[in-house]
Amino acid sequence: MRKELTVFAVLVAVFLFAYLVNFSSPSIQTAIHEAFYMLQWYARNHTLACVVPAMFIAGAIATFLSKEGVLRHLGPRANKVEAYAVASVAGTVLAVCSCSVLPMFAGIYRIGAGLGPASAFLYSGPAINVMAIFLTARVLGFDLGAARVVGAVSFAVIIGLIMAALFRKEEAEREKVFLAMPEPPPARRKGWQTALFLAVMIAFLVFSDWSSPSQTTLEKTDGTTMKVAVLLETTDMYRFQLEEPFRDPAKQIDWPKGKKLNVPKSEIARLSAATPPGYEWAQWIYEHRWYFAAVCFVATIVMALGWCGKQELAEWMNQTWWFAKTIIPLLFGGVLITGFVGALIPEEVVGRLVGGDSLRANLIASVIGAMWYFATLTEIPILEALIGLGMGRGPALALLLAGPALSLPSIAVIYSVWGFRKTAAFVGLTVVMSTVVGMVFGWLV
Repeated sequence: MRKELTVFAVLVAVFLFAYLVNFSSPSIQTAIHEAFYMLQWYARNHTLACVVPAMFIAGAIATFLSKEGVLRHLGPRANKVEAYAVASVAGTVLAVCSCSVLPMFAGIYRIGAGLGPASAFLYSGPAINVMAIFLTARVLGFDLGAARVVGAVSFAVIIGLIMAALFRKEEAEREKVFLAMPEPPPARRKGWQTALFLAVMIAFLVFSDWSSPSQTTLEKTDGTTMKVAVLLETTDMYRFQLEEPFRDPAKQIDWPKGKKLNVPKSEIARLSAATPPGYEWAQWIYEHRWYFAAVCFVATIVMALGWCGKQELAEWMNQTWWFAKTIIPLLFGGVLITGFVGALIPEEVVGRLVGGDSLRANLIASVIGAMWYFATLTEIPILEALIGLGMGRGPALALLLAGPALSLPSIAVIYSVWGFRKTAAFVGLTVVMSTVVGMVFGWLV
């Protein structure tokens, strides 16, 4: 019944959108273009390198990990220190965005992980990104970088504990169901083989989704150069954000730092990277990431053919396909909606709404962070521009704590796994805690 109501609600929303929206309005036409620009950018830069590998990892988790092992280490009765320690620091290994973490979260929850550890993993996976934290400190200030890492680790544990407490009765019933399932046949592999197999697949995902920490220099065909951050790429253009003020000699216009420009690829002569001191290792990995990913890919194929039977391989593909057909349409739909809605809200308006450190400013920043989709590291130049428009330090931290862990696409996927009540609780906890911590931080600094 709940599924049918969800389908009905989606149909009603699409009908009302088609019936009421004024498609002749320039702002609506721009928003539609922005929605498909964002979808194309997502397809070109995140689907094959991030989402697809994550689907195979989720399928492998559901196929090769035993429910007994998951229940022992991550189940409702697992040692809490061990379970939450593992789940809350996952982001230090998984330097990926929320959309890549979602299939793995769904995989471990589907085979018996407790709601608390699963919630901690879901939050920490994209939130505790070591490179993003260091870049936050370098670009936005040490205070924001330090507050981000402390807040992200503590949020993961606190949210997990509260989720487990709120739904403890349901979790107890769910655990009984898992314990009553028949014992699976003994695996062909030893425990270390399964662990290595999954670790190599995760390493492939980490390398394929590795982001460059460098500042980009754009040289146009007319000879002008500018320091920029890359925000979006489509088949024929880039969207850049200026990292330094720039005077356009052709239009005789002075563009301020933070200005966003769409530049056709035909006007670009060269893009070069300038690596900040101390981040040379990260840039080196970025430049060689596909070599590392290729090694991991070959190793995965060799291990799969040598350690897995035909029936297991078929089940792995079936599980992967189940995750793909369930999750990918929700991600694509969420990205479209994010691009459409984001185009209707000018950054100048957002900057005014989140100015100062009031309750309203922090709450709005938390809600925007929870709805907006941020690819890995893109939240830093976007926040830098918003701070230049008047955003307070407290709301900036609130957005940093709510943003990477949540987005409209991820909320849609979480809903498909947990249902309305648990999803609402997780989103509500993230928004409320980010708001409160942002206010306290704003008062202190």
